[in-house]
Amino acid sequence: MIVSAEAFVRLRTSQDPADQRRATHEPAELGVWLEVIDRHPEMKSWVVHNKTVPLEVLRILADDQDPRIRRDVLRKNKVLSRNKIDRPLVEKFARDPDEEVRADLAENRDVPRDILERLAEDLSSWVYVKARERLVERAREEAAEA
Repeated sequence: MIVSAEAFVRLRTSQDPADQRRATHEPAELGVWLEVIDRHPEMKSWVVHNKTVPLEVLRILADDQDPRIRRDVLRKNKVLSRNKIDRPLVEKFARDPDEEVRADLAENRDVPRDILERLAEDLSSWVYVKARERLVERAREEAAEA
C-alpha cells in the first residue's frame, strides 16, 4: 500500500520498473491521493493511471483545468466501459469545453447512444463527425448481431 504522497512520487519517478509497477497497481488511502493532487500537480496523470484509484478521485480530476488530465480520466475503465458507466461523469465530458475531450468521448465504443446522438449535433465539426461515424459503426454492429 502506498502510504504517503512522497512515497507515490518516489515510486513513480524511480528508475526501477518494480517501483513503477507499484505506483501503477498499489492502492492508497483517499487522503494520500488528495495530497498527491494538491502538492504534486505534475503527478495527476499518474494518479489517474493507478489501477486502484477511487472513483471519488477521478471525479475530482474530471474538473481539472488541464484537458489532458480530463482526457486521462475519460479513458479510465471505471468511468466508461462495457460493464460500467458513470453517467454523471460521461454527461460532464459530453459538455466539456475542450473539443478534444468531447471527440475522445465520441470515439468510445461504450458511450450511451443518447450521448452519441447529442455529440452528433456538436458545434465542433471534429466532434460531430466522430460521433456520426461511431453511430454508423454501432448500427453496422447491431445489424450484424441481428
